[in-house]
Amino acid sequence: MRSTPRSPAAPPAHRFDRGPVDAGPPRRPTHLAARAARWSVRHRTLAVGGWLVGVVLAIVIGSLVGTNSLKDIDYSVGEDGRAQHILAEHGYVDTASENVLIQRATPAADAQTLLADPQIRATLTDAAARIRASGVATALRSPVAAPGVTADPGLVSHDRRSVLLTFDLKGSDDDHASVDPTLDAVAAVRAAHPGLSVEQFGDASADKALNATVGKDFHRAELLALPLTLGILLAVFGAVIAALVPMALAMTAFIASIGLVAFVSRAFPTDSTATSVMLLIGLAVGVDYALFYIRREREERAAGHGPERALEIAAETSGHAVLTSGLTVAASLAGLFITGMGAFTGVAVGTIIVVLIAVLGSLTALPALLSMLGDRVEMLRLPWRRRTATSRRARRGRRARHGEVDATTVTVPVLDPREELLQRRRAYQAHLAKPGLMGRLLRRPGLVAAVTGGLLLLLTLPTLGMHTAEQGFDDIPKKLPIMKTYERLSAAFPGGQVAAHVIVSTTDGSAVTTPQATQAIQALRDRALATGRMYDPIDVTFTPDHQVARVSIPITGSGTNGESISALKTLRSTVIPATIGADSNLRADVTGTTAGSADFNQRLKTRTPLVIAFVMVLAFGLLLGAFRSALIALVAVGLNLLSVGASYGLLVAVFQHHWADGLLGYTSTGAVTNWLPLMLFVILFGLSMDYQVFVLSRVKEARDAGLSMRDAVTVGVRRSAGVVTSAAVIMVAVFSIFATLSQVSMKQLGVGLGAAILIDATLIRVVLMPAVLTLLGDRLWRGPRSGSERDSERDDDAQAELPHQPAAAEGRSGGFPARPADEWRREGAVQMARPRPDYPTPRWALPPN
Repeated sequence: MRSTPRSPAAPPAHRFDRGPVDAGPPRRPTHLAARAARWSVRHRTLAVGGWLVGVVLAIVIGSLVGTNSLKDIDYSVGEDGRAQHILAEHGYVDTASENVLIQRATPAADAQTLLADPQIRATLTDAAARIRASGVATALRSPVAAPGVTADPGLVSHDRRSVLLTFDLKGSDDDHASVDPTLDAVAAVRAAHPGLSVEQFGDASADKALNATVGKDFHRAELLALPLTLGILLAVFGAVIAALVPMALAMTAFIASIGLVAFVSRAFPTDSTATSVMLLIGLAVGVDYALFYIRREREERAAGHGPERALEIAAETSGHAVLTSGLTVAASLAGLFITGMGAFTGVAVGTIIVVLIAVLGSLTALPALLSMLGDRVEMLRLPWRRRTATSRRARRGRRARHGEVDATTVTVPVLDPREELLQRRRAYQAHLAKPGLMGRLLRRPGLVAAVTGGLLLLLTLPTLGMHTAEQGFDDIPKKLPIMKTYERLSAAFPGGQVAAHVIVSTTDGSAVTTPQATQAIQALRDRALATGRMYDPIDVTFTPDHQVARVSIPITGSGTNGESISALKTLRSTVIPATIGADSNLRADVTGTTAGSADFNQRLKTRTPLVIAFVMVLAFGLLLGAFRSALIALVAVGLNLLSVGASYGLLVAVFQHHWADGLLGYTSTGAVTNWLPLMLFVILFGLSMDYQVFVLSRVKEARDAGLSMRDAVTVGVRRSAGVVTSAAVIMVAVFSIFATLSQVSMKQLGVGLGAAILIDATLIRVVLMPAVLTLLGDRLWRGPRSGSERDSERDDDAQAELPHQPAAAEGRSGGFPARPADEWRREGAVQMARPRPDYPTPRWALPPN
């Protein structure tokens, strides 16, 4: 640290007899965060106004441009994706299929008897007529012939009490006609035939029920997340204005990002999941970054610095930590592009934008706004939060400066700066001598590291048994009436809702309606039924050019469980090679829910190691640049991996078994959502780095000031405990809300994120990381000497290390204030007259006061 030059008027006397000194201009930090803050404070109206105008323009223009959303085909990969593209290239329009399940109370003797039942026939005929009259249905099929309806005897269940009426909605699966008219028609049939059960289920009706539930869920989550976050911030700051600033930054960053995503979606389409994750991450990082900044600025004000100098120190320290952690989060999310999967790239683009916008606001608009507010940021304080003694002293200094109180009338003794410095040093040593819990733990860092690391590794072990799958209909809450219908439909017609679609095409572009192709397709049907894992009705449809056939084969299982995966393997490895594969002019690709889940998992299996390696290397590089220590970067990356692994283990324990079903209000599917582990990794790796960077920054400050490594760790962790704990509480609270949503995938997201942040902010930050840092000691970095060697030098240089600007100073020099020495010496005497032995100086250029 550059010391303050001595005043030319100071006589060369004994060091304890020296007179006041000229503070001189403060050292100007040169990194990006500090330069951005300095510019913003100089042009604070432009910075705040430009931020608000930019947010408004982004959302308005983005709304006009419109967001390009992902289509079903964009989610497909591997053989599933190839099959989907073949259908699209040949003009096949996938429609939204619906089913009307009609059941009587008792089974019939056989299928003919069931179809001869007058009630069954009348209900089928009435349902067909009403659905046709709705004007939105096409391709009706029924086991009983009727006008405009194709007869299909396969639509009779094996339990001999159920029949099925199927139809498609007009339009494509991505843009189909409204399902409401058909739901109204089925409700009318149900009322007209009370002796039978009449229910509807299909893609569109399930989406409608799910969207209604999800919409209510997210509306409730938003209503809870914002006031909950605000409440925690009020508890942290004790003032309404200070609590509103982080909320304002987070929400404006999210709103601006929504507008910017509309532009980027031209190249990277997105979906509703990306918007939900953007809100989740945007609220978390926006609030955290503002919290880090404001708390540091408040600490510096309490330590005796003037408003602008406190802001400059906050920019140099917390601002730099925000920039580093924000870039690390963005780098982690960028790893999702390696997957080459639309489901991930859409999320990656949106979350990277919201993180970078939050960083930009934290480095520009936030310091400008804090400069505008000054001490007014403490306005509207909560009644039970009294002003601190340092705040009262700061007000007294301002009144003295403006002539309201004569500084000479202050009755407290005025100490020589060097005597005050020595008192603060002694208080500092006493402060470090109190070990507390942290000190006790660091007496045996090896044991603490072994026990804590072993516990986290134990939590990670269940990850070895993780099973991932696409949730499909299992993601819909079981308590919904539509899911009760699905269960009855699946019991009567097993596999019908999870059919595997075999896409048969020719290698030479000829038609698939030739006798040879027809014979191969029939052989495929017979062989599939012979396995006992595939069922009727097997449907065959053709593309308009008759060059591709789509053979829909219902398979056993729920679509994503082990039974369905086994049936898919049998279809791909046994049935197709023996039938379609026997004809050299034919080829077959399998798509559908089960195929899509299996191929998605296979792509993740091959790409995930690349993503992990990319994220780790990039994060290591960013940390190396921030701390200039390879070992520090390695420790941070390793600890983050441990927290992610532990959260994976908890996720498996909770969601692959049934012991937490009642607690979280769901039914375990025995699998983790296939997109979740990779998404959790990149998000958690980035968010956990927030805490690591912030804590390590405080440790490095203390170490650079000459403390021993153990003392630097103790001081750094203690000084960062409040703000990191506050940020962690906010994150865990917000993420926990997602665990209360109805969808199983959202519950998994909330539990996974919340558990990882909780583990990182407690076990790792408070226990494991201090122990590891203490064990490694000076090998982490080479800095100033510590202990007695440093103390002996401080006596001679005490005066040179006094604060550059006391709290009463004002004015501007390079964007931050600097006053003549005679002014700050006179006013600073009031501030420095009384030592504050219980308050450690965040800068650690001085012992705590």
